[in-house]
Amino acid sequence: MKRIFLFILTNLAVLFVINITLRLLGVDHYVERGGINFGALLVMSGVIGFSGSIISLFMSKWMAKQSVGAQVITDPFDPTERWLVETVRRQAQAAGIGMPEVAIYDAPDVNAFATGWNKNNALVAVSTGLLNSMSKDEAEAVLAHEVSHVANGDMVTLTLIQGVVNTFVVFFSKLFGLFIDSLLRGKDEENRGPGIGAFVAEIVAQLVLGVLASIIVMWFSRQREFRADAGGASLAGRQKMIAALERLKANHEQTALPQQMAASGISGGGGFSRLFMTHPPLDERIEALRAAR
Repeated sequence: MKRIFLFILTNLAVLFVINITLRLLGVDHYVERGGINFGALLVMSGVIGFSGSIISLFMSKWMAKQSVGAQVITDPFDPTERWLVETVRRQAQAAGIGMPEVAIYDAPDVNAFATGWNKNNALVAVSTGLLNSMSKDEAEAVLAHEVSHVANGDMVTLTLIQGVVNTFVVFFSKLFGLFIDSLLRGKDEENRGPGIGAFVAEIVAQLVLGVLASIIVMWFSRQREFRADAGGASLAGRQKMIAALERLKANHEQTALPQQMAASGISGGGGFSRLFMTHPPLDERIEALRAAR
């Protein structure tokens, strides 16, 4: 229920920002008597395309804490918490970034994540499942992987890429909608505003182009995982990083996902589903580290 509420809240914030921005820029109407105002359409597409990504980026730390119930370690009270904070502090210094917030969240999954809009104002969180399943060397490598995500500015870069592809999806979808609408209207000049034909065609185009755009974004996401693995190896040691990935692989094989969810799993899938994987298969990540010099 909490995640649904956060999703609705984020989308309401996006809609509010979009409407206000479009009105202030004067580009909320892009179809004029003389035809399409391409400049206004492009600006409007950019506002729509980037608003959701940017708002999500700035809210990412807060949303992550709320959605998984992550508890930030402000005053470590046991050896595990002290080790987590000191390890992240040491890695952050070596990576040349500000000290991230360190958090633990209660979940059986062996997982960790990093988020935040600024490499000097980030959050690194680990699950209790990871702490219970991994050795310190393996956990250190996972932390190094997440710190490398922060140091590489992956969250910001992914936001910009998502905003760019969203802009083109909106722009070309609206053009396609207007084109189909003009075919349906023929030479009728009495009402130049977009009709139902434009709306339906635009939705169809957004679905198709949105799938193609997702392929681009997911490709970048997979590349950043390789870079974060390399960064983790640099900070914690190559063998520790390989051992951590092998532990993740073993854990995944013991708790294999149903076939219909395999593409969302941590080790990914094959065939067509590979295009929509956020992470490369663990075997490929391990091989890339072993082949690195």
